[in-house]
This record gives sequence, structure tokens and C-alpha cells, in this order.
Amino acid sequence: MNTDRLNRSKSIIDFDSPKIKRYNQMRKLKDQFASGGIAIGGISVIAAILLIFLYLFYEVLPMFQSASVEPVAEYALPGDASKTLYLAIEEQNEIGLRVSQSGQISFYALLDGSMNTQIQLPLPADTHITSFATNSDESRLMIAGLSNGQVIIFKHNYRITYPGDTRLISPRIDYPYGSEPLTLATQGQAIKALAIRDEDELLQVIGHDGQQLMGVNFIKEEDFMSDALVLSPEMMDLPNIAANSKEKPAVLGKLLIDVEQRFLYAHLGGAHIAVIDIENGDYQRINTGADIQNMTFLLGGISLLISDNQGGIAQWFMVRDEHGEPQLNKIRAFNSDYRGDTVLLTGEQRRKGFVVATGAGDIAIYHSTAHKNVFDEDLLKGKKPSLIALSPRSNHLQVLTEDNNVQVFTVNNKHPEVSWSSLWGEVWYESYQEPEYIWQSSSSSNDFEPKMSLMPLSFGTLKAAFYAMLLGAPLAICGAIYTAYFMTAVMRRKIKPLIELMEALPTVILGFLAGLWLAPFMEANMVGIFSILLLLPPGILLFAYLMSKLPMSLQNNINQGWHAFILIPVVIGLAAACLFMGTPLENVLFNGDMRQWLTHDLGISYDQRNAMVVGVAMGFAVIPTIFSIAEDAIFSVPKHLSYGSLALGATPWQTLVGVVLPTASPGIFSGLMIGLGRAVGETMIVLMATGNTPIMDANIFEGMRTLSANIAVEVPEAEVDSTHYRVLFLAAFVLFIFTFVVNTAAEIVRQRLRTKYGSL
Repeated sequence: MNTDRLNRSKSIIDFDSPKIKRYNQMRKLKDQFASGGIAIGGISVIAAILLIFLYLFYEVLPMFQSASVEPVAEYALPGDASKTLYLAIEEQNEIGLRVSQSGQISFYALLDGSMNTQIQLPLPADTHITSFATNSDESRLMIAGLSNGQVIIFKHNYRITYPGDTRLISPRIDYPYGSEPLTLATQGQAIKALAIRDEDELLQVIGHDGQQLMGVNFIKEEDFMSDALVLSPEMMDLPNIAANSKEKPAVLGKLLIDVEQRFLYAHLGGAHIAVIDIENGDYQRINTGADIQNMTFLLGGISLLISDNQGGIAQWFMVRDEHGEPQLNKIRAFNSDYRGDTVLLTGEQRRKGFVVATGAGDIAIYHSTAHKNVFDEDLLKGKKPSLIALSPRSNHLQVLTEDNNVQVFTVNNKHPEVSWSSLWGEVWYESYQEPEYIWQSSSSSNDFEPKMSLMPLSFGTLKAAFYAMLLGAPLAICGAIYTAYFMTAVMRRKIKPLIELMEALPTVILGFLAGLWLAPFMEANMVGIFSILLLLPPGILLFAYLMSKLPMSLQNNINQGWHAFILIPVVIGLAAACLFMGTPLENVLFNGDMRQWLTHDLGISYDQRNAMVVGVAMGFAVIPTIFSIAEDAIFSVPKHLSYGSLALGATPWQTLVGVVLPTASPGIFSGLMIGLGRAVGETMIVLMATGNTPIMDANIFEGMRTLSANIAVEVPEAEVDSTHYRVLFLAAFVLFIFTFVVNTAAEIVRQRLRTKYGSL
């Protein structure tokens, strides 16, 4: 009988039938296809991440490349044989300018020295030029002091035309205040040094004859009949510094007037500078510590660059002391590795950089804000330079050597503003009282000093993520614990999808609601909001305590796992009561205005769109992510572990703490890290719910600006390939590295937790 049954079963199930073979082959193909697809997908994800990393690195790398300078031309100095007072380069790097002591102005082709135009200044008879100065290289305004005490002001300009579709640059000399010389020294003394500062309403000219300062304020007025500009001269009352010197008699040297037309800087010889307040005649005597060889302004006319006979270069500008009085301070010194003394200094016309030339023929390029040397090389082969000039775009350099030869170089120095200190360190910016972390990338003024510290943005990113996690993480994890472990299955099937559905809400909607509704609401009900935070937890505990005191007959009527449903009206009632009592409490405790009390009594500034608003809005956004992952991890704990613990006499809470949570800890930790990553990378909520101000302040009532929000705001306005543009890519790179490091650390911790609690 058994043999017949076995034979019948063999005849029914034939594993070698063609149909079974085809089925097995098809299943094998499906398995191989699935394995290949999964492998390709995983490799593609890794490749995509690597490509993002490489692209960001590709955009960031050029900022950290050194400058390069290449010679392009060398020729004999064009023009007459008299001393050269000044060199300049036209915007398109086609025309060079030379001003000679004879008053001859020569325009020549920059690349070969061929003469273009020669113009003679209208000097009075029997006079010659004894001094020369510029308002600034970028303004192109120049002034020549004459031997009879007069000055002549002129400007080089260029007209660009396109005859036959070929660019033609026609240089000319303009006289914005007339070709007639203006009188500076009423006694007719020869002017040995000059300074000029031309602003909208006032033209200042100050000079000296070697011992005595003399100056004139030319007030600009418009003739109402002809609309012509009229200058009304007023003589300045300047102190006699040389005579008042307590040390050996001073011999006045170079003069400079600051951009605000308030301070005059006069070299007194040796290591001393006089800082004269033009408005009241007061002055202070500054000892720089070494004999001064040269001094000039950086772009903007605020910072002084001073070089000395010991090879040192330093940046100085005015800072208010403890009494509120302006004092000339040494801000930073620049390391010099070149050979020989510094003989020439010239600043860039559109950046806070400058070029140094030494007596040994070395050329060095620095940037003041970045506090770094971007180039240093013996370009002149030992020849001593007499004059140097940078083009307006700082991409060409012209050097006149002592043998009256002109050497022209191309300069590739695209991103000198970037250094480790300017990105991550405290920087002492012009007109600031102390070093600070500042992000301020743009301005309407060309004299602006870009401030591109990533510290405020990184701090704002961490601040926003901290307050979001402070609110969202406890609620999400506690909700996940209750939903997965205590809640009845019927209620869980409704609550879990509802919370996960919150993740589908667009963050732009959350940011919109937070900025336009939540922020004003929290400001108007500040006392009520804080009352909710303080009273809601103990109120829930009190309600739970009262529930435990109910008769057992009533308690037994409440099904296990439905207690959260009963708490809903309690939470709503407590919150409504706190908001209702907020106004009376504010009147009693804070005289009707908690915000004013915070600002005036505690000194805590308050912005309507602040970190507290971001914490609530972004916490609401990260709750679904953390909740979903943590709830799945807790619910997936094998039931035999919890049942075994309960069978051994442990209470549900002891089982939860000792068995369920340790086993689910890798998943809970993963949820926290993914939520943190979501908070760090969030853009629209932070952008719309904060003041978007890049400040470093942990105050919960202040706003912030995050890396992601900054990228979203400024990338559309950034010039492609500019330093600002690449620094924004660096911010994205920093954000990428931050999330990569956090996720890597999270994975390491998760694996260790899994190993530790995997034996449970």
C-alpha cells in the first residue's frame, strides 16, 4: 500500500518536467535581473554622490590656486627725458600713461611702447612741477604742484569708438575745474608735497613747502544761470606741526587725505606720522616703530599701507578708543619673504589688494582682508624699480626700472580674497572696532570690503537644527514609543499614516505659514506660549494621576491603548487656558509688554522672525521623519523578547526600557540622524521664518542665516566664476561634508548598537 502511494506521488510531482524547468529558468533570470538592477542602482547612487562631490570640489579649487605673473613686453620709456612722476594703464590694457616732470603727458601702446598721443599741461611761464599726487588711481584725477605755489588739476579719460568694427581708444586730458591753475600757497612758495581729495560737495587740496602745511577747501557750487560748476575757496587753518614738534624739527613728507575728508596723514620723517583732524586742527603723533619708506591708501581711502626700512608692511586705520576718540591703530602686519627694502607700494583699484616692489627687483602681491601673500618672485632680475602701475582690472602690471625701461606683465590673480583666516577666522574689517565674524558679500560701492566668513552661516545652520531637534526629537520619539508599544492596533492604523502624511506638506507652505502667521501670533501671545511649554507637561501628569485615582470600575471601562485619545481634549483645554490667561499674566508680570521687558530690562534683543519660530516650524517638519523610522524600529522588535520579559515578571515599562528600546536603538538613532540631516539641509522654512540675518548669537529670540538659505538667496545674484560665486559653492561643499561626516558617524554608532544589542 505504501509503495503504491509513493509511486502515485512521484507520478503527480515531476520536478524534471519541461514546465518546471522553464519556471526555474525564468525565476533564475528574474533573480539575476533583480540582483543586477539593485547593484546598478546602488552603484549609480554612489557615483552620483561622488560626481556631486567632484563638481563642488572642481568649482571650489580655483579659489586656492596661487597667482601667476608673466612678462609680455619690455621697451624703452616713451616720451621726453625728464623724470617720470606717474604711470597708469587704461581699462582695456591697450594704452599706457606717463606724466613727466616737464608737464608732458604721453599716451602710448602698452604692449610695444609706440607713441599714441602727447599732451603738454598748460603750465604758467617760468614755472615747473615740484610735486604730484592723485585723488585715487580709480578716479584718474591728478594734481600737479608748481614752483609758484599754484596747482593744476587734470584727469585722463578715454573715448572708445568702433570704426569698421574695430575698437579705437582715443585718450585725452580733461580739466574738471578749468585749465587755469588754482592758488594754494598765497606767498608763492614752491609746493613740495600735495594731497587731494575730491568728493561730491567739496574739493580739498593740501600741500606743504617742506615745513609749513597749507590747505584750501574748494566748496562746489552750481551757477544757477549757466549750471556751470563754481569753486569757492576757503583757506584751512592747519597746525604748524614742524614747529610744534617736541623732538627734533620735523621735515614734512608725503601727505594723504582720507575719504571722509576729515583726517590728514602727514609723514614727519623717520618713523613718525601726524594724524591731523582737519575740522578742528587737533593732531596726534604716531610712532610706527621703524623708519617709513612709503605710504599709500588701500582702495576706499580708509586704510593706510605703510612700509618701512626693515622690510615690514602694515595696514593701519582709525579705531575709536575707550573714550570714543578715533585713534590710528596698526591692524595687521604682512610677512615679507622677498629680498631688499620695500620701495614702492600701489593698491588695486577694485579690491583690497596691493603690489609691493623692492629694491632688489622682487614683486610681491598681497591681499589685506585675506591677510596673505598670493605672489612673490624676482621678476625684474635684480633691477631696481622706479614706478609701478596696476591696470584697473588688476590683470596687467607696468614697471619702470632705474635704467628707464618699461616692463609689462600679465597678472592672473582671480581670487585673492580667500584664505583660511578670511573664511573661518575673526577678521578686523575697515571701520570695525574689533575683529568679528561677518558675512556681507555685496554692496553698491566699489570701495566695499567683501566679508565672506562662513562662521555665521555655519553657526546659523547648527542653531536652526538644534532648536528644531530640541522640539521635534522628543515629541517624535515619545510618540513613536507610545504608538508602537502601547497604542491599540486599531488606533495605530489610523494615527501612523496620518503623522507620516505630514511629511508630504511642502516646506514652502510651512515657511509661509511660519513667517506670516506663526511669527506674529507668537509675538502677540508670548506669555501664553511660554505658559504652554511650562504648564502642559505637569498638567498632563496631573491628569494621569487623577485618572489613576478613579474607581477601578471606571478605569476598566477604558480600553488599553486608547488613553491618548482621551488626552486630546485635555491638551486642547490646557493650551486654550494658557493662551486665555496670557494677557492678564503679561499685564501683571511684565507691565503689559513682555517684549519690551526682554529688550529694556534684560537687554535681550527680539526679532519677530526668530529661532523660536524656526524651531516650531522646522520641528513640525522633522517630526514625521523621525517618528516613522523610530516607530518602525520599535514595532519590529520581536514579540517573543517582550513577551519573555513580561513572563519573567518585568513590568511593561521595565520591558520597554530594558528590552525594547535597546533592541530598537539602532533604528531610533538612524531616525534621529536622518531628522538632523533634514534640519541641517532645510532651506525654505529658514528662509521665510527668520530675519535671514547672518549673525552669531545663540539668543532664541534672534534670527539667523543658514548655509542652505544663503545659497538659495545669493546664487541667482552671484556673478559666474567670481569669488562670491565660488564661495557659495564652498558653502555647499561644507554642507555636503557636514552631512557626510554626520551620516558616517551615525552609521558607525548604529552598527555598534546593533552589535551590542543584537544578542538580545
